[in-house]
Amino acid sequence: MFIVGCSNRNSSAPNATEIRQKAADATATAKRDVTAVAQGVSEGLNRDKKVDLNSASKDQLVTLPGMTPAKADVIMQSRPYSAPQELVSKHILSPAEYEKIANRVTATRQ
Repeated sequence: MFIVGCSNRNSSAPNATEIRQKAADATATAKRDVTAVAQGVSEGLNRDKKVDLNSASKDQLVTLPGMTPAKADVIMQSRPYSAPQELVSKHILSPAEYEKIANRVTATRQ
């Protein structure tokens, strides 16, 4: 009588832990890529829309080039504005800082 055994284990095949790790890594990569695409789409859609200095939220203001949360706070505290150039005349932004956002801001009076 002969007994023959067969092993289904292939030493080069990944185990369950490796498969879970690879799946987790792939999921993290996909999430990062989707987030980047969504951010790019959002920026593209908002690129041509001007930010109203008199009504914009802090989140909207910080999307402007070079804008920090602290500067956004000062802009909001110094409202209302008759014209966007008041950011310079009120010494909130330097002329160079203002130049970076000049074509992306407006000041609509309510």
